Amino acid sequence: MTLDRRRFLAATAGTGLALATPTILGAGKAKRFRTALIGSGWWGMNILSEAIKAGRSEVVALCDCDQTQIETSLDELSEMTADSPKTFGDYREMLEQVKPEIVIVSTPDHWHALNTIEALKAGAHVFLEKPTGHTVLESRAIVNAAQQADRVVQVGLHRRIGPHHVSGMNFLKSGKVGDVGMVRMFVQGRGGAEAPTPNSDVPRGLDWEMYCGPAPLRPFNRRIHPGGFRNFLDFANGTLGDWGVHWLDQLLWWTDEKYPKRVFSSGGRPIAGDAVSNDKEQTTDAPDSQAVIYEFESFTATWEHRKFGGNGAERHPFGCYFYGTEGVFHMGWRDGWTFYPARNPDQSIHESPVLQEPDGHNIALLWHDFLEAIHTGKKPVAEVEQSHLATNLSLLGMMSWKLGRSIEWDGQQERAINDDEANALLKREYRDPWVYPEL
Repeated sequence: MTLDRRRFLAATAGTGLALATPTILGAGKAKRFRTALIGSGWWGMNILSEAIKAGRSEVVALCDCDQTQIETSLDELSEMTADSPKTFGDYREMLEQVKPEIVIVSTPDHWHALNTIEALKAGAHVFLEKPTGHTVLESRAIVNAAQQADRVVQVGLHRRIGPHHVSGMNFLKSGKVGDVGMVRMFVQGRGGAEAPTPNSDVPRGLDWEMYCGPAPLRPFNRRIHPGGFRNFLDFANGTLGDWGVHWLDQLLWWTDEKYPKRVFSSGGRPIAGDAVSNDKEQTTDAPDSQAVIYEFESFTATWEHRKFGGNGAERHPFGCYFYGTEGVFHMGWRDGWTFYPARNPDQSIHESPVLQEPDGHNIALLWHDFLEAIHTGKKPVAEVEQSHLATNLSLLGMMSWKLGRSIEWDGQQERAINDDEANALLKREYRDPWVYPEL
């Protein structure tokens, strides 16, 4: 069995595993790109630190509506670089004044479209944290803007370039799994009932009006900021829009089909309890458990997550199972990938993960690929169109969940078929003075 794995890895060494060693971009050239960060929280600084380590960025600006966050980020930067970036609370002023060549967008999801489109219009290449948008038409507007601007947009779907994900996908596509008729994507966690958190005064240095931006102006609540926005549907799309996009992207990486023909979702908050939002207190409002069925032409895919019951009872807590006629293939995260043959299930083939610690992601590889795409003109590995399609799968699941019924989907037109109620959810009203992107 080990011999089979070695033969397979030897056969694919020139493709996926080569990505573990980044190409030296533009050997002999010393250009440093004027780089700015919008959203200087924990994850934005993770990305920016990789940009600094790659040696091709001059950090010219940090933009965040939270002054405390900016001050913390400046302290971190002082240990990484001698650059002296300007600071801003408004991304529009930043783009106009410093004219960056690369912009990292790591804001909450509801800001992704406006931030990215304005950066592209200003002539910058963009490293955009996933998902591409908060609604389908926002995400489409980003794709169109990138095409019109002729700029590179790399989306933070780092599993596209992780060495064990690449080699695992090569194995999956080699035919050794047989004909795959079903795919199951899943995430489990731990949690319980959620008590409301009292609203409070806006902290000093935080422009809460700017934080909410085009979304409804909710009372400030520390569960939202810093870091909790993903489970508030005004700002993001819960677990499906966060974790789900990674695994939905793995699904689309495997199949030649670009979109499903039908989507149905069910779920709720059976453990967390009813959502609360009033002048005094708030809870999150995203589902604590959810299942989605994606019906494609040649296979069926399912997504499921729960924020409870994560006690290790299941063999794998995260990932995708691909069910084939020759066995079952599991694409995982910290557990690598494993193939369980149908005829000899005890003789599994396994590859351990290759991850960038401490976070277990491969942002360094993704950033080098981004630079290479800028330098050569090739498409980046997590290019914006395919990332948009993965984002759409998560958004369609949330649309079906909100409607409480299935959606018939025309992927070419990106419209629900004969369904005005569903199509109304492809966008949302923006709060004045913000204008929904139309491209």
